[in-house]
Amino acid sequence: MTEFVLTYRTLPDYVGSPDTLAVWDEWFDSLGRNLIDRGNPVFVRKTLGTCDAETALGGYSLIGADDLQAAVALATGCPALNEGGGVEVGELTILNRGTTRASKPAKAEGRRR
Repeated sequence: MTEFVLTYRTLPDYVGSPDTLAVWDEWFDSLGRNLIDRGNPVFVRKTLGTCDAETALGGYSLIGADDLQAAVALATGCPALNEGGGVEVGELTILNRGTTRASKPAKAEGRRR
């Protein structure tokens, strides 16, 4: 199973409530064994470079899916979509686990010095 990161984009004035927390909990429960790391919300942020001015980083989660299409299908139930926000889905290339490197990167084929 491949790992994917979901980053949540919320409206800049978004403030969660007990009701919205319950909706998020329900969605996380619906992901079942696909949920690798529930992640955490973001409330204090600073952007660098070009970021969409209409939304702000709202948090992240890690999920497992067979491919990008399956990961996108899982993300379609995300509550951020019903609140005017969005979800970015990205396939991870695991180079690090925690604070250590997972393994040495493979040498590029055909690369010579």
